[in-house]
Amino acid sequence: MVQKYQSPVRVYKHPFELVMAAYERRFPTCHLIPMFVDSDVISEETSEDRSFHKIERRCKLDVDAPRLLKRIAGVDYVYFIQKNSLNHRERTLHIESHNETFSNRVIIHELCCYSVHPENEEWTCFEQSASLDIKSFFGFESTVEKIAMKQYASSIKKGKEIIEYYLRELEEEGITYVPRWSPSPPESVNEIQVCKEGSSPTGSLNDALVASPDDKLDADYIKRYLGDLTPLQESCLIRLRRWLQETHKGKIPKDEHILRFLRARDFNIDKAREILCQSLTWRKQHQVDYLLDTWSSPQVLHDYYTGGWHHHDKDGRPLYILRLGHMDTKGLVRALGEESLLRHVLSINEEGLRRCEENTKVFGRPISCWTCLVDLEGLNMRHLWRPGVKALLRIIEVVEANYPETLGRLLILRAPRVFPVLWTLVSPFIDENTRKKFLIYAGNDYQGPGGLVDYIDKEIIPDFLGGECMCEVPEGGLVPKSLYRTAEELENDEIRLWTETIYQSASIFKGAPHELLIEIIDASSVITWDFDVCKGDVIFNIYHSKRAPQPPRKDPLATHGITSPAGNNVQLIDKSWLLGQDYSMVESPLTCKEGESVQGSHVTRWPGFYILQWRFHSMPACATTNLPRVDDVLATLQVSSHKCKVMYYTEVLGSEDFR
Repeated sequence: MVQKYQSPVRVYKHPFELVMAAYERRFPTCHLIPMFVDSDVISEETSEDRSFHKIERRCKLDVDAPRLLKRIAGVDYVYFIQKNSLNHRERTLHIESHNETFSNRVIIHELCCYSVHPENEEWTCFEQSASLDIKSFFGFESTVEKIAMKQYASSIKKGKEIIEYYLRELEEEGITYVPRWSPSPPESVNEIQVCKEGSSPTGSLNDALVASPDDKLDADYIKRYLGDLTPLQESCLIRLRRWLQETHKGKIPKDEHILRFLRARDFNIDKAREILCQSLTWRKQHQVDYLLDTWSSPQVLHDYYTGGWHHHDKDGRPLYILRLGHMDTKGLVRALGEESLLRHVLSINEEGLRRCEENTKVFGRPISCWTCLVDLEGLNMRHLWRPGVKALLRIIEVVEANYPETLGRLLILRAPRVFPVLWTLVSPFIDENTRKKFLIYAGNDYQGPGGLVDYIDKEIIPDFLGGECMCEVPEGGLVPKSLYRTAEELENDEIRLWTETIYQSASIFKGAPHELLIEIIDASSVITWDFDVCKGDVIFNIYHSKRAPQPPRKDPLATHGITSPAGNNVQLIDKSWLLGQDYSMVESPLTCKEGESVQGSHVTRWPGFYILQWRFHSMPACATTNLPRVDDVLATLQVSSHKCKVMYYTEVLGSEDFR
């Protein structure tokens, strides 16, 4: 595979002729480049008017490679051929070099160019590109590739420092100006005109700004707006940006956004290009570029979505606070639907990108990501409502795919016992690099050393976390059920809640409980459940048995003269079984009132068969007739449904999910 490199434009704020004088001091050898042992001139020619000078050198390099590899290769030094073409008239220097040693096994080709800055003729630009193709090398191809790239990256990084070193050396010698070439030669051809310090050369330095990044990527611009990158990382950015300019029709993303995709794929250009193109297509299809101008959050989000921006952290990153434990995720999904929540989260991410750009200008250094503080006080099993978790997983998936490397740090505070269950559900959908940025604090641990004060200035710690700064993030609360929308309304808005494929229906009658069987293989598993009681009161139990129940008996309601509306009432516990002998109760009975939404979990202690049971809860007799009321005959258990259906959901998490 051919390795390619493309440098950014490096700018020397000195005239071309002075830079050339500094460049010539690198030969025949340079003490600043230890591996550059020596060089010999092979050929040299100059035009009659001295406007063009061509020189060819043979350069001797002592490559930093393992001695064993040198012995196998049978060489101590590596030789390169370098051809320099200096055009004084055009004020350009073109450099072409290739390896002479092992040229039949390894092909190294490098092109460099010094030229006048397009917007300031008193400045000089430098660009560089190279390719490496290792065809064979005694079975050490991979090792040679790593050595070559390491040496090359090191020399590139050193290149600008060397020119600047010799420029300072010239200045110390009093040489601050070298005249440009002109058709009429000076009185003495051999005399080099210089301008001593303090004298006034023709023309003056223009204090114009660095070239616009929209033109070419400048090295100073990269450092100022994108951060410190290795030469190879700079090359990847430039090559991907150039490819987008040549092939992509539409808006080209900003350099910092391209860089996020490269970082997300460890600067593998092919992989980064694939996910970036997919993201650009997604943005175009959903008009995401216009989201901040077109999206208006519904009032229910303003009132009950417990998240908002709050100053910045100690690194200058925008700080987003989410009081997840105070958020009624179920209520928001039932009132808005998944799509509205997703669009709201996307608007938060778009605002985050805007704030990063703003903070980059304010703080004078690259800021490409934000910090998120998540307060989990109040988190309970209600937050594990399955459609809410599914909506969260989809949001994570979309954000991971289209906003990579935007989360700099995630501070999770006051994590309760139920947090490991939620973490087990969502962590597989979060990129490994992102998970490394998570810092989790239980209880009040965040108040001590290594806590919030290490990342956020004390003056802006929110009041609800013990600080003195007022935070405008809504406190949340339960979304009124009057704001809930029916399934039909959500479907009409092309919003799906996944209820039809996940939840099951059941009806509970007096004397006919509904029971669900779960077989557990691993003793340390977790059973979770989620259901709503829509009519009447029920009692919820969990039992354990070492032996499997008989096949279920369905709908035994003939004795009541009642037909099950859903026809799916199931009993598993045989009437001959004895409690404490054939099966045992593993949780205290839970009385659930009409209208309640119930979520919970149970960590299993033994393998075997677990039976979840919902049974009718006897109500007081009617005062006038001393007979059961008609409404009490049927208690309907309905989970996560707006329709008159009886629905529930359970899930088993194995112990391996928590490792």
